[in-house]
Amino acid sequence: MQKVLLNNGIEMPQIGFGVYQIDDLQVCEEAVLHAIQTGYRLIDTAAVYQNEEAVGRAIKRSGVPREELFITTKLWIQDATSEGAKRAFYASLEKLGLDYVDLYLIHQPYNDIYGAWRAMEELYAEGKIRAIGVSNFMSGRVLDFLLNNKVTPAVNQVKVHPFHQQKELKEVAASHNIQLEAWAPLAEGKEGIFSNSILQKVAEVHGKTVAQVALRWNLQNGQIVIPKSTHKERIEENFNLFDFELSAEEMAQIGELDKAAPNPQENPEFVERLNSIKIHD
Repeated sequence: MQKVLLNNGIEMPQIGFGVYQIDDLQVCEEAVLHAIQTGYRLIDTAAVYQNEEAVGRAIKRSGVPREELFITTKLWIQDATSEGAKRAFYASLEKLGLDYVDLYLIHQPYNDIYGAWRAMEELYAEGKIRAIGVSNFMSGRVLDFLLNNKVTPAVNQVKVHPFHQQKELKEVAASHNIQLEAWAPLAEGKEGIFSNSILQKVAEVHGKTVAQVALRWNLQNGQIVIPKSTHKERIEENFNLFDFELSAEEMAQIGELDKAAPNPQENPEFVERLNSIKIHD
């Protein structure tokens, strides 16, 4: 398993399994179990996904020693306060059936994220979390966070795929030793990614699928990837990325696909909608 070294010295697998929008808990449990059996060691969930218990059951059923797994979950907006963060963390820990998590992220850059971060710093110091980070933080918010907190985020999990490459954010992250992690590395199957002629041509050259090429592009750009699927053959396909390498020319061709679309975090309606989502009373 290829790994990256985070800024606090711990290693994190570069490919993981995501469970966003796997709402059926039995389906989620079986998908995570198959992912672990396939060889995935990074599993990514979140409180707002409402499937942490299914992830925990799959972990227990897998029989893989806990220290070989890297488990991520996330703090939702509703609980992103100095008082709410610890309560939410321990609720997630109980649902997962674990004694600690490897990575805990602030899921969105809203509510009292500075108070929440202080609480997360305390949990980190106590050893309940091996690394702390953020998700969906754009360049300005990341820089402000760096300047006003003691602990630098180890990871920033954001949308990255061939049509949304986050080039500016990547430069900011690299300059401050923050690891980028790509959610939706396959564009959630949208934007014609699987029918794109350039990606198809590169895939044909290597005898791979477009999905494998898109994931490999992310890996070679230094990002962690967490593709999601509930189909066993695709779970296996998405893991099979280490027996080929894209050339510099192919990487450059894919680099030209970037549409540099605006990030929704600046859209007032998007912000209002996210803040309206409540995961408990």
